Amino acid sequence: MKAAFFLGCTIPVRAQNYEMATRRVAEALGVELVDLPGAGCCGYPLQSVNPLEAQTLAGAVLADAEAAGAELLTICTACTGVLTEAAHEFAHNPDLLGQVNEGLKKIGKRYNGGVRVRHFARALHEDFGEAEIRKHVKVDLSALRIAAHYGCHYLKPTATYQGFDPSEAPHTLDDLIAWTGAQAVAYMGKKECCGGACLAVDENLALAISKSKLDELKRRQADAMALICPFCSIMYDSSQKKIETEYQETYNLPILYYPQLLGLAFGMDPKDLGFQVNRVKAKALLDRVAQPA
Repeated sequence: MKAAFFLGCTIPVRAQNYEMATRRVAEALGVELVDLPGAGCCGYPLQSVNPLEAQTLAGAVLADAEAAGAELLTICTACTGVLTEAAHEFAHNPDLLGQVNEGLKKIGKRYNGGVRVRHFARALHEDFGEAEIRKHVKVDLSALRIAAHYGCHYLKPTATYQGFDPSEAPHTLDDLIAWTGAQAVAYMGKKECCGGACLAVDENLALAISKSKLDELKRRQADAMALICPFCSIMYDSSQKKIETEYQETYNLPILYYPQLLGLAFGMDPKDLGFQVNRVKAKALLDRVAQPA
């Protein structure tokens, strides 16, 4: 399998562990990730300010993937949403695509349409499935209780994503956790937002939203949270100590990107999966994991 690989803005700066783990897992599964030199922003920050400029930025990324002759794989859920919606709009609105291509002329690019956009987690679920993933598992993770956090952009808009995972009863990330051999934890509030959307407007509210889920996972005795969005990780991992200080709580809950969990199950060295970059250290969790025979 060959795919154009788009990192977006946040991951290279604040989520290098996500990229490291994704590349290692992709290699193990035989996925060739083709980097897009000079790829810019997906356009997400401009959506509410200048929609056409946002769509032109998205068009530039899609044009790069088209030039690479491959579908586009992403690991940021916000980027996934923007690029999937843009590809959908361009396919159904030739006038808009024409406007976007006028803008792309300035940088020597053109998008003709037809590029498929998927989140890496979705591709894992759809293209590999349980049998193929379990075939690569070398480490027993059955003692671990892992809670899935889906976030907002992975599941919606449902129509644009062709309803691949029901937004009111999602299961794909829980499936992916279970396929590593770990226990997928059922808990209240699984579909709730991390609070990141409020961070720039009301930090206290954003932290309170994150705290609500951390409280629930503490009650459920989860060993870690697995997620697939860099901004959700900022709220639950990077901000966890701040939440503990603000509310005089203790969680010490490791926040793992799903490819880190999958790579661990595949028997990979935690250092190669970027565990040292995680803000909440997972030493206690790693100590409980049986090493491959």
